[in-house]
Amino acid sequence: MQAEIITIGDELLIGQVIDTNSAFIAKQLNKIGISVYQITSVQDDKRHILKALKEAESNVDVVILTGGLGPTKDDITKKTIAEYFNDTLVKDDAVLKNIEYIWRNYVGGTLLQVNKDQALVPSMAQILMNELGTAPGMWLEKDDKTFISLPGVPYEMNALIEEQVIPKLKEKYNCPYILHKTLLVYGLGESALADRIESWEEALPEHIKLAYLPNLGKMRLRLSAKGSNEQQVKDDVQNEIDKVIPLIKDEFFGLEDEEGSVEIIISKHLTKIGKTLAIAESCTGGTVAERFTVNSGASAYFNGGVVTYSTESKINVLGVPRNEIETNSVVSSQVAESMAKNALQLFHSDFAVATTGNAGPTKGDSDEEIGTVFIAIATKTGVYSEKFNFGNHRIKVINKAVNKALEMLLKEIFKN
Repeated sequence: MQAEIITIGDELLIGQVIDTNSAFIAKQLNKIGISVYQITSVQDDKRHILKALKEAESNVDVVILTGGLGPTKDDITKKTIAEYFNDTLVKDDAVLKNIEYIWRNYVGGTLLQVNKDQALVPSMAQILMNELGTAPGMWLEKDDKTFISLPGVPYEMNALIEEQVIPKLKEKYNCPYILHKTLLVYGLGESALADRIESWEEALPEHIKLAYLPNLGKMRLRLSAKGSNEQQVKDDVQNEIDKVIPLIKDEFFGLEDEEGSVEIIISKHLTKIGKTLAIAESCTGGTVAERFTVNSGASAYFNGGVVTYSTESKINVLGVPRNEIETNSVVSSQVAESMAKNALQLFHSDFAVATTGNAGPTKGDSDEEIGTVFIAIATKTGVYSEKFNFGNHRIKVINKAVNKALEMLLKEIFKN
């Protein structure tokens, strides 16, 4: 089973809006054994959409479109779909009732005709009622192919995919079982990791594929397998995982599929052992803290953080001694360690991590080379720091520093 995702909207093609819909849809399809053959983005243009539909129909079993279902004149998806199927638009009373309910309870004001016209749908379409918005989803079939049109608003589309599209696809198609397992590896670059596991990789069974996914200081190894027997697929992949972990045991931090990202692993372990975390950041500008607070439940272990970006804020907010900065430079192991120790005390925490460095493009208040970052870890029993040089590209330096800080923190927490 294969699918194509077609995203519609000029805003996608000029970079004004990032296409997160395709990633979400692809992940959900993959879970039920439908592989994504292609992702296509097209303009709000009838000819372009018709061409994309024709090509998709010749290539795949399932076509999913998002976008172009709004009430304005540039939203032409419904009319174009109707033309593609030689169909006409008809009013759906249930959709109109849903629109009126949303307007009455959440929008207010006058319900305009253009809003009522969102209840016009192709006559042969099965309606996927959108309880979060006024644009309905639509399910159409042609021969043995399925076409699904969904609103482009991410939270509306997500709900329709999870609650209606996926269940209907599972009911309609007998799909193979697809499994992905992703190992989180820190401290090894792509080439070093490949060298370490070369003999294991060469011996992988043909039905198990390996992918390297590098990302600025961390690696993900993804094992993928497909088959008709779910348990056999699971057993085969687990057997290979058991073989490779001893080869990377010092750098292996868990399975992303089960644990989530490294910050999720940290959060779960801190919650389990009843310990707390504080963060003091300079060059990373709050990014380390954001990696934790973006996830629900952070209040169980995250006591607080500060971004002391300037030299004076390090002195006035965190209490780093001025003479320590003057003697050692604001980018130094001494300052990083003071930041971590003082954050630990300020937030009454069990662990603290601190970052200070030169991300560039200029050196700022320090003579250290651009790319130099000091990362410190403090606990109630001591503090230590490490020095790194992450290159001369600002965004790369920041992201590498964040990943290394998380790696160091994880190692320290796992000692307990």
